[in-house]
Amino acid sequence: MILYIAEKPSLGRAIADVLPKPHKKGDGFITAANGDCVSWCIGHLLEQAEPDAYDDAFKSWKLEHLPIVPQTWKLQPKPKTRSQLTVLRKLVKQASSIINAGDPDREGQLLVDEVISYLGVKGDKLSQVQRLLISDLNPQAVKRALGQLRSNREFIPLSTSALARSRADWLYGMNMTRAYTIQGRKVGYQGVLSVGRVQTPLLGLVVRRDDEIADFKPKAFYEVLAHLLTDQQQAFTAKWQPSEACQPYMDEDGRVLAKGLAENVVARINGKPAEVTKIEAKDKRQNPPLPYSLSALQIDAAKRFGLSAKEVLDTCQSLYERHKLITYPRSDSRYLPKEQHALAPKVLDAVLKGASGLIEGCESPNSKLKSKAWDDSKVDAHHAIVPTEKVANLSTLSSNEAKLYQHVARQYLAQFYPAYIYAETAVEVTIAGGLFTTKARQDKTLGWKQLFKRTATVNQASSNSTSSDDDNDDAVQSLPPLVKGQILHCQRGELLQKMTQAPKHFTDATLLGAMTGISRYVTNSEIKKILKETDGLGTEATRAGIIELLFKRGYLIRQGKSILATPVGVGLIRSLPESATTPDMTALWENSLDAISQKRLKYDAFMQPLLSQLDGLITQASSQLPSALQGVASSAPKRSFKKTYKKKTKAKVK
Repeated sequence: MILYIAEKPSLGRAIADVLPKPHKKGDGFITAANGDCVSWCIGHLLEQAEPDAYDDAFKSWKLEHLPIVPQTWKLQPKPKTRSQLTVLRKLVKQASSIINAGDPDREGQLLVDEVISYLGVKGDKLSQVQRLLISDLNPQAVKRALGQLRSNREFIPLSTSALARSRADWLYGMNMTRAYTIQGRKVGYQGVLSVGRVQTPLLGLVVRRDDEIADFKPKAFYEVLAHLLTDQQQAFTAKWQPSEACQPYMDEDGRVLAKGLAENVVARINGKPAEVTKIEAKDKRQNPPLPYSLSALQIDAAKRFGLSAKEVLDTCQSLYERHKLITYPRSDSRYLPKEQHALAPKVLDAVLKGASGLIEGCESPNSKLKSKAWDDSKVDAHHAIVPTEKVANLSTLSSNEAKLYQHVARQYLAQFYPAYIYAETAVEVTIAGGLFTTKARQDKTLGWKQLFKRTATVNQASSNSTSSDDDNDDAVQSLPPLVKGQILHCQRGELLQKMTQAPKHFTDATLLGAMTGISRYVTNSEIKKILKETDGLGTEATRAGIIELLFKRGYLIRQGKSILATPVGVGLIRSLPESATTPDMTALWENSLDAISQKRLKYDAFMQPLLSQLDGLITQASSQLPSALQGVASSAPKRSFKKTYKKKTKAKVK
């Protein structure tokens, strides 16, 4: 008997659906006509044991116990799902072979692997376990996946990476939370001070941003526009570009702070002749935006629809599991395997039958086109989120489901349109020895942009490296015909006084953006060199949960779309060592965990430095009181530490 172990019941039912019928449904499993069996986990069936499982003395919270470091790690069944573990225990014994059908990510791999290990599978039976990777729950996709089984041994590094993450989070979170909660009580703070290697640096980002805004002092800066006329009385403007000689009067961002300098430029150019000293005209192209990863979709949906990260994830899970309209949503990839291009005609047909409005007034997509999205070298366990071959009935979807399905579908459609091509003209004009510049842009071929012409903005559609470098330029204008050496007339100079703006409070979109591109916020220059631009804080599967967790714990609040830290959140960050509140350490962790999954780093090489670091952090916590929390009332519901920590470490939430 072949036993398929899925991550959750919905995936188990999708697998059973393509196995020989009739089926016999049992309590927690489905048996196919050929005797093969499908069962499932319900998220994590096992969890890290509590400290008192290692020593009864650890029921009491005392600084002298810390750090608590298990010599032999223990897992224990989760009480609510213990019965399903019992079902699997019986089925594993009966099975001649086992197939791991966890979700196609780090956590999904470990979730099933830890059950197989806990239930004592050994020897040949263990070595012959196979891996089933499913990212689309429709029957035809599941059948394809069943024809592409791989050895589960190939995924040992991925599982090891997840195991290292799980244990490291337990060590760091359990010990740091106990240490600071104990110390907090000494200054009168009665709540649990939850510290985590992802949630706390994230809170630190918000606290520091709030501080920047509070401390910000606006300052004036100045720009000069030249209003120019051709002999034919055709008008346009050009902007002054300060020379090297102006550097002493400028800030680090190149803004002129001396009003007198700008006034002098205005006076010098009024009524003067101007010469066109350079014209550069060229065609530029912008490739289609890549399909979505979860974070990219969450960021765009927050900007466009005002949805929180959790709302996007929950809606996508429904579109994937219930409606089977999109592929696996917890993906960190924006690329697709080349072989999937063969499915394009069927997928496009389904999209256009269900959401024909997406191409209203547009050319039809060309299924033969192959964008840069199809790249096997950038696809591992999972690929970008795309529509499935199932036709959507938009009228049966909720408002958010319909919005996100069409958002995902439009991004997929863009892969089957040519590049956007435009002509750009850059002009330099010299007036009284000063340099002035302007640009003009003219659409030549809309290509994929025609799909976005009715949306509020287009720039959010291409939050990837294929977007044009010119997207952030000042608004471009139309220009009259010009030639190099042409003499113009400067009617007048115009002085523009502007004020520097404080940074904006984080929103759902910008906080997610910070988590996905965390290297921008890393303070240590050496660590910044190690990290890739793609290294993030948390994972696709956990980011929404981490943000929500900080709200539930009373560390963050929303004011409109803005996210701010509460007095408790501020007090906690003020009380912790800097290394616990900045993303440097945890960004390095993610980099190391990725290296483990790629077989470039060993488990021990990651864990040993962590244990040394933890010793130092606990010593530091013991030697000082969190005075920033003195007089601060707890803003989160009171709960025991055990409940707090279990909530933090439940499946898919770090």
